[in-house]
Amino acid sequence: MTKEKTEIPVKYDAVIVGGGIAGLTAAAFLSKEGRSVLLCEKESKVGGLVNTFSLNGFSFDGGIRATENSGVLHPMLARLGIDVTFVSNNVSIGIEDSIVTAISKESLEDYRMMLKEQFPDNTADVDAIICEITMIMKYMDILYGIDNPIFMDMKKDRKYLLGTILPWLFKYIVTIGKIRRLQTPVDEYLGALTDNQVLIDIIAQHFFKKTPTFFALSYFSLYLDYRYPKGGTGALIGKIADFISGHKGDIRTDTKIIRVDAANHIVTSLSGEEFTYDRLIWASDMKRFYEYLDLSGITEGKILEEIRQKKALIADKTGGDSVITTYLTIDLDKSRFENICSEHLFYTPVKQGLSGCPLSDIIVSGTSGVPVFTSDKASVVAWLEKYYARTTYEISCPVMRDVSMAPEGKTGLIVSTLMEHSLVKHIESMGWYDEFKEFSHTHMLKALEEGIFYGITQHVTGKVVATPLSIEKLTGNSDGAITGWAFTNKSIPAVSDIAKVMKSVLTPVPDIYQAGQWTYSPSGFPISIMTGKIAADKVLRDLKRS
Repeated sequence: MTKEKTEIPVKYDAVIVGGGIAGLTAAAFLSKEGRSVLLCEKESKVGGLVNTFSLNGFSFDGGIRATENSGVLHPMLARLGIDVTFVSNNVSIGIEDSIVTAISKESLEDYRMMLKEQFPDNTADVDAIICEITMIMKYMDILYGIDNPIFMDMKKDRKYLLGTILPWLFKYIVTIGKIRRLQTPVDEYLGALTDNQVLIDIIAQHFFKKTPTFFALSYFSLYLDYRYPKGGTGALIGKIADFISGHKGDIRTDTKIIRVDAANHIVTSLSGEEFTYDRLIWASDMKRFYEYLDLSGITEGKILEEIRQKKALIADKTGGDSVITTYLTIDLDKSRFENICSEHLFYTPVKQGLSGCPLSDIIVSGTSGVPVFTSDKASVVAWLEKYYARTTYEISCPVMRDVSMAPEGKTGLIVSTLMEHSLVKHIESMGWYDEFKEFSHTHMLKALEEGIFYGITQHVTGKVVATPLSIEKLTGNSDGAITGWAFTNKSIPAVSDIAKVMKSVLTPVPDIYQAGQWTYSPSGFPISIMTGKIAADKVLRDLKRS
């Protein structure tokens, strides 16, 4: 619901733009301290890529499929006093008809054996790769092995400070140095361990293009950390939103901010409403921030130059990888799937690898990193057929975690794979976007049908297909990105050193902070929460000083 524009803008201690997990985290901690807070979200509900929606009696997660603690989520909830019930979320990894489930650290040995069975001529290479993963898992134990200190009250938690934080700090400093040496793109790093390109592909194509090695090979540890909020990921968002409202925070949905008057501390919505702020936290797409920033009242030359430099820096940068997803309603009991895999599966249908169908096959030219795709529809279709046969799928089955997520005796499946935003945009411009969605659904389903889910097609009773364009519309994220800046950028316009994460929320604009996936790289769910908390802490510090 919108209000008519008033003569005197409503004044808040803090205005937060963007109602994803970062913005919600910031709003929760500010409202907890009794500060007047306005959270503006352009969509009809908050959550962004952490959401749950209903379809014909089924519940689906519209963004992330599960949550990871990483020493962040649970301490955040505990500090706020928010009670969320989490249930098990076991992760399986499958290649053709072989599947292993990550239950404990010892499950890495099962993964080693699966890779050796799949690649019998590369057993020594597999051992070398598993050795690297084991090493990185030890680093992860140190990096995320304790509750993150930013959620601690060190004045009250002296015992935790002296008994846990200080002994951990030395290990942390040493580990950070080792992690910095693991920033090579994972496909290149694996190339030094094996010359089997298919083996490299099968491991690397789980991740975004040019994902740093540490971030990619740490995922086996993260799989062990996954948990699922009972009622869906949207249930977590609902609890945080209720906390904000219960502490007199103001959440306004359907409120898109299109102007930031930095000199006068005023933001303006699409409907013309104006709100004044003491401090602003931008928890949304970074390109939009600089697009909507009104500099007319800023006179200090140094500040203007820093802002112009930042705008120039991000101008040609692209958002990270996106995904295409088909949400399936199926008239089969969940036991049909429980007999095959766990509730969360990363599955590669054929052992061929995506290097055999590079995107360059359908690119005719490109300048400044922007590809120009062929207008020959037949060539694009042929490439897509090959891609959907070879890619790795993330498959989530909510009802296997929580029986309330589907009607009795039925199952909902969420099937996703990485998809190039610019290609889908090109397809839309060619006029066959709807056909593309149907084609994608059919061929994604075919890959599962011919793989481990034989006979599934005839039991599908309904579907919804979401593309990178859907994500772009929902979140406002440039290029439909699901984790901030692309690793393929020549330089990433965000802090990318975990030791400097506290500075990631700073902007060149006075009294304005940033939070969320565009502020730090590599990004994700835990980083978004962390930056939301860090930004809130800086605002609280500023307000106490003023």
